[in-house]
Amino acid sequence: MELKCLNRFESHKGYNRFRSQSAMEYLMTYGWAILILGIVVAAIWALGLFSPSTFVSSQCIMPAEFSCLSAVLSQGGSLFINIEQSTASPILITGVGCNTNATYQDMSLENVNLPIASNTTFTIQCYSGTAPFSGNIGSLYHGYLMINYTDIQTGFPKLATGTLILKVT
Repeated sequence: MELKCLNRFESHKGYNRFRSQSAMEYLMTYGWAILILGIVVAAIWALGLFSPSTFVSSQCIMPAEFSCLSAVLSQGGSLFINIEQSTASPILITGVGCNTNATYQDMSLENVNLPIASNTTFTIQCYSGTAPFSGNIGSLYHGYLMINYTDIQTGFPKLATGTLILKVT
């Protein structure tokens, strides 16, 4: 009788040893999986894939009278833009401005004659509210491009406002 109790005790002790080993294997397996997952997430974060600006493309959307052929925004807020006019008559561009709140108080004064279906390039300062815009490379600028112009045939002044979504380069 005494021998049976001893055997039961020993078998119970062995069972605990296997349970501990099983728990340790479980922790090691999931530990490696969590470590690998952490490394993958860190690599994706380092590549900038969690940043929304990574997936936004630059856009310049103008009304029917104009089209943007190219637009580049520098860190200091200088906008280099090539605009093509598509009105039915020649125009005189009297001012061009770039601002985040669609006000034309900071427009640069220009006097550029554009014949029908021609284009021109402007270099203007973009503003963020009342202050000149400055941003880091890769940051986004969401603003408006305003073009003051006069139809040469009719003499009527007009204002065209377009939308800019540009990455700073």
